Amino acid sequence: MFSFFKKKKIVAHLKLSGVIGNAGKFKQGIDFAGQEEIIKKAFSLKKAKCVAITINSPGGSPVQSHLIYSFIRQQAKKNKKQVIVFAEDVAASGGYLIACAGDEIYANSSSIIGSIGVIYSSFGFTELIKKIGVERRVHTAGKNKSTLDPFLEEKNEDIERLKNIQLDLHKDFIDVVEKSRGTKLKKSEVELFSGEFWSGSKSKTLGLVDGIGNAHEILKEKFGDDVIIKKFEKTKGWLSQKLSSSNQIDQFANILDERSIWQRYGF
Repeated sequence: MFSFFKKKKIVAHLKLSGVIGNAGKFKQGIDFAGQEEIIKKAFSLKKAKCVAITINSPGGSPVQSHLIYSFIRQQAKKNKKQVIVFAEDVAASGGYLIACAGDEIYANSSSIIGSIGVIYSSFGFTELIKKIGVERRVHTAGKNKSTLDPFLEEKNEDIERLKNIQLDLHKDFIDVVEKSRGTKLKKSEVELFSGEFWSGSKSKTLGLVDGIGNAHEILKEKFGDDVIIKKFEKTKGWLSQKLSSSNQIDQFANILDERSIWQRYGF
């Protein structure tokens, strides 16, 4: 009996779901500090043949995306483990960057994949405050400290500085994708790095993912029907649960903020 179980193949499986970075006052998004230990635990499962990661994220912080991506690759190298990533509803923007930590990436045919770009959005209230008779007073030490203040007129030099930062971040993102996907990418058909996103099926033809399928079916195909999938999940502490339900106004504002990011991709 003992030898029978010993021969069974084991796969560690963890899930990363939500907006990357700060998701609100009492709601934790996907960030490096919050995921570091659970990622370590998954990779430290010695008998595991590989680590499977399911990701469902519309993106968020580029820094946190890079930190998580790099840490997964470091752990894979250190523990000599293959990484297989599965996209659920969305693996877009920073969500796709993290997915690139996989040696292989799979998606549902209806998943949303891509959005390899950088975005900054804001509003301009200059005409509004004039209309209602409000005077904006700003005093700074450093002439560029009020860059892109929504209550002041936009300056061309401010926009140019922002564009340059975005280009740097975009290049970092492109470098990760090209390093991860290599010759699998089909660049000739469409502009892969324009910020556009596609269905899982189309993403496969573009080389952004390796195949179509969910975690259970692909892992069984690779490791047999009797594969043991050991899940690694973060448990929510009592205090965190209490705080998250204690202020309904804050909670509602957080939901709206997070929802606006998901809705870029129709969810």
